[in-house]
Amino acid sequence: MSPDRALVIGAGFAGIAMALRLRALGYEVTLLERLDSIGGRAQVFQRNGYRHDAGPTVITAPFLFEELFALFDEKLQDHLEFVPLDPFYRFHFADGSQFDYRASVEDTLAEIRRFQPEDAKGYLKLLEQSKRVYDIGFKKLVHRPFTRVWDMLKQVPALIILQCYKTVSQMVNNHLKHPLLRQAFSIHPLLVGGNPFKTTAIYSLIHYLERRWGVFFCMGGTGKLVTELGALMARQGITVRTGADVDKIITQGDSASGVKLASGEVLDADLVVFGGDPETCYSKLMSDRKPAFELQKKHYSMGLYVLYFGTRKLYPEIAHHSIWLAPRFKELLHEIFETKEMSEDFSLYLHRPTATDKSFAPENCESFYVLCPVPNLQGNVDWSTQGPILRDRIVEALEQTILPQLSSVIEEVFWMTPEDFAEDYRSMHGAGFSIEPRLTQSAWFRFHNRDKRIKNLYFVGAGTHPGAGLPGVVSSAKVVEELLTGVEVGSGG
Repeated sequence: MSPDRALVIGAGFAGIAMALRLRALGYEVTLLERLDSIGGRAQVFQRNGYRHDAGPTVITAPFLFEELFALFDEKLQDHLEFVPLDPFYRFHFADGSQFDYRASVEDTLAEIRRFQPEDAKGYLKLLEQSKRVYDIGFKKLVHRPFTRVWDMLKQVPALIILQCYKTVSQMVNNHLKHPLLRQAFSIHPLLVGGNPFKTTAIYSLIHYLERRWGVFFCMGGTGKLVTELGALMARQGITVRTGADVDKIITQGDSASGVKLASGEVLDADLVVFGGDPETCYSKLMSDRKPAFELQKKHYSMGLYVLYFGTRKLYPEIAHHSIWLAPRFKELLHEIFETKEMSEDFSLYLHRPTATDKSFAPENCESFYVLCPVPNLQGNVDWSTQGPILRDRIVEALEQTILPQLSSVIEEVFWMTPEDFAEDYRSMHGAGFSIEPRLTQSAWFRFHNRDKRIKNLYFVGAGTHPGAGLPGVVSSAKVVEELLTGVEVGSGG
């Protein structure tokens, strides 16, 4: 008998991981991508010798990528080099002070003591709490399906004991007293699209996740990681079709029988996996079969304004990952997430890959990527005018603080707005990370990994369980594998 045919829609990290796992299960796999190259948001931009990773830049839980190669008895290390970073992140505060979140606990404690000595003991308690949440949240929940409400209810006692009904900010504030340290250690939800004042404390597990595995950079960038995963798919006989825009998922009764491309071509399938925003799937590709639960009103993550540029000047004092914080923290996040207004100030994440990999820029030059959280398209922002204005404001702010002379050495400047995210990635409301990781949008309350009515339609990616961020989207493929096989897939962590 011929193997079952699987179609995976969307070649981001979630779709790639799913295609590989399905191939390892024996499926005949075709991966469809509407863009001209795979990687989803992990595109690569080239500008006159400067290279920029367009999307994710932080690698944590490297074992998740090692597992994908191991499925076929290969070693990631034979194809890729993951370099550990220290510091993990450098924080620049509005008062001019600087805090390095270091790779070792002792070095981090030394940094904390510079701000408030008694918070060193509080940080150790926070780390202990984070490990307890990690042992439940990551090891036992992240890779488990939540297609039945009972799957979630049986975990409630453990989550209550761990106080996961609190927010990340509340948990951090229970252990740390210095206001700037509270900001620094509350920042992680923003890396997966959440407001730390709204995000469930389950996401405090990221503290221990980073401690357990470290923070890495893939030499050559995440674009190189995508390239090597693409080569692995080619070696395993997975068919990858770029420029393949899916117009409709074809259903017959309670089954999906294939897809229709925008070109009119029809592809048959025994199994369909959608690797983008689930709401996009339901509203655009299955508009005749909208399930009520899945399309109840959702809270979406913030939008992203991403500024890319090079400099004809070296900035060796800038860390690989920097977080530049405005004077206001809670108020700024309220404006971005709740009122969805452009603020008078902003906070920034700076990526300087040339700190680790000189190939990202011409000699004696630097490559920069600056990510600025902004309202998503549910706000009323005119990006045709605000895009250039925000560029100038960011350049001026960085020049006056950590990148002196920037305006005179900057070149090859361009940017992306939430409108680009909506157009290029079909992101609902131009959100950077799909739906927010609130408690009422987590586990069973999130978009399910398997459709309730169409038995062979599955979902992977940021909008479904377990959530956004590279560990989340790659793990979503493990959830679907367990749904398909009934065999528990280990966390590896």
